[in-house]
Amino acid sequence: MGLTIGVDIGGTKIAAGVVDEEGTILSTHKVPTPGTPEEIVDAIASAVEGARAGHDIVGVGIGAAGYVNRQRSEVYFAPNILWRNEPLKEKVEARVGLPVVVENDANAAAWGEYKFGAGKGHRNVICITLGTGLGGGVIIGNKLRRGHFGVAAEFGHIRMVPDGLLCGCGSQGCWEQYASGRALVRYAKQRANATPDQAQTLLALGDGTPEGIEGKHVSMAARQGDRVAVDSYRELARWVGAGLADLASLFDPSAFIVGGGLSDEGELVLGPIRKSYRRWLVGGNWRPVAEVLGAQLGNKAGLVGAADLAREPDPIM
Repeated sequence: MGLTIGVDIGGTKIAAGVVDEEGTILSTHKVPTPGTPEEIVDAIASAVEGARAGHDIVGVGIGAAGYVNRQRSEVYFAPNILWRNEPLKEKVEARVGLPVVVENDANAAAWGEYKFGAGKGHRNVICITLGTGLGGGVIIGNKLRRGHFGVAAEFGHIRMVPDGLLCGCGSQGCWEQYASGRALVRYAKQRANATPDQAQTLLALGDGTPEGIEGKHVSMAARQGDRVAVDSYRELARWVGAGLADLASLFDPSAFIVGGGLSDEGELVLGPIRKSYRRWLVGGNWRPVAEVLGAQLGNKAGLVGAADLAREPDPIM
């Protein structure tokens, strides 16, 4: 099929990369993420043109955080960009003169891991991304499953706790309120406030107060054995594992792939997640148990996955 370009839209930068059929990134170009929807379209085009130089490109895949229609052309709704029924495919195609497909960013990352990372060799995998929020993707029978309207696998907004914590989506008790980077920091602040004597390393990494704790401080302190930081990771893992057990009842995959920034901590987070998953898996002592694997592509997964999905046939066909 030839070379394609994957585009990853981040909060501070937009990255475009030329990717071959083996998932290798041949060149990249990055531009700052501007503030308005129209400026973002222009920035995407600029990033594509910068990466494209010197390469014969057959298509572009864009990973967008939001609800993308099944035709891979329109963003119904994006939480962090004022895109509402945005015809992103049409607008970018007009600027770059190449075929464009639009994918949910978590779907794109899931596909990247399935094809070129931890999911290689599996036909049925469920991916979750643990970052500021919680996203996911479903690959069943070697196919990315988007659902009838294209907005499947929004796992972060499964309601885990009736009338629980208010979520940015407007609902209460969503999974990502208990299993995400934001949740980890909240756990650490609460515990440091209650037992500061057990959080001395953690507090010292910030400004000395629970309010000054950031995500990077929790990971650094946990690696040094700080009691509160380690317990905060265990609380996070308890919620992640419980959610995976529910997803196993729905999809029965051979593997779960855990990606996103929090997965960079490796066994610090993966080990407790596996333990919690086994604890909550119905019939876990008598049934086959899916593997829980750490993602391998890191922050490149979305770009690589979006580029490869630009080669995939129209899912409506």
